[in-house]
Amino acid sequence: MIQVLDEGKASCRVAILNRPSSLNALNKNIGARLHELYASWEDDPNVGFVVMKGSGRAFCAGGDIFALYHLINEGKMEESKEFFWTLYSFIYHLGTYLKPHVAILNGITMGGGAGVSIPGTFRLATARTVFATPETQIGFHPDAGASFYLSRLPGHLGEYLGLTGEKLSGAEMISCGLATHYSHTEKVPLIEKELENLVTDDPSVIESSLEKYSDVAYPENISALHRIELLDKCFGHDTVEEIIDSLESEASATDDAWCNSTLKKLKEASPLSLKVSLRSIREGRFQTLDQCLVREYRMSLQGISKQISSDFCEGVRARVVDKDFAPKWDPPSLEKVSTDMVDHYFAPLSESEPDLDLPTKQREAFN
Repeated sequence: MIQVLDEGKASCRVAILNRPSSLNALNKNIGARLHELYASWEDDPNVGFVVMKGSGRAFCAGGDIFALYHLINEGKMEESKEFFWTLYSFIYHLGTYLKPHVAILNGITMGGGAGVSIPGTFRLATARTVFATPETQIGFHPDAGASFYLSRLPGHLGEYLGLTGEKLSGAEMISCGLATHYSHTEKVPLIEKELENLVTDDPSVIESSLEKYSDVAYPENISALHRIELLDKCFGHDTVEEIIDSLESEASATDDAWCNSTLKKLKEASPLSLKVSLRSIREGRFQTLDQCLVREYRMSLQGISKQISSDFCEGVRARVVDKDFAPKWDPPSLEKVSTDMVDHYFAPLSESEPDLDLPTKQREAFN
């Protein structure tokens, strides 16, 4: 099966992620093919703008962690590194793309799926959209540029999403700025048809087409966005321990269901991942996209190396492979996660291991 389909007429080109049985999970080949297509379209004067969408019920559920798990356990570390290198390089290419880009997020959009869409110009959410960065639940950290875009969300919403892995609806995505447009699901074929017939490279013309089909959507009453003051109060603390203490204090005082469900999520996550992820998002707030990707590449290689912990493989085993949902985290608790362990994730790679090399001189990030 061709894993990335490309279509197009007029001045629109469409990249379709085409692994529906795997929820369009990303692998090295998909990353390389996207990079190749996008580079050729950027250089083609007949191409005005690019659309990305997914086949089936997902836009993209993220990186193919099942395949990555097996590569690591088979000792194929070079192939594992190439996966991250290829994907992060494409994300930087998208974040510096010279032509307008529309991502149609009509379905599951998680982890790396958000990474290959959010850096682009426009993101269309629908009633079918489900967004999440659930990496702490599998012993990893929000990556693929997540420390860049999560850190720029209102208040401390990014810390909340990154640490808990909690889902957002399409209405919540438009409310907090992760999406630029929202339309009812049944309008998606009309939008796609309109875009495919456009002859333009003007972002304002594309935006007008998207706005023509836009709908108003409000987050449900149970949404965390209606608790943003409480969320900021709890997730604005300096450490994971203080965040949990604050939530426990609020929960005992009010018996608030949101506090209790948030605590449950945090207590299910890898303690090491929580500390690493909090620091990553906080650092990302003061870094450019390329700096975030270079740092996340270091962190990802440390995360799969098993030098500090095997939490990533254990998390994937528990949630995806064996599905017993009972990971044995190492270290097993926050108090056993040392500062040195966390620091190791952010340290430069060894002299023989090159950092992610992004073409920042040729392609300067826009934001």
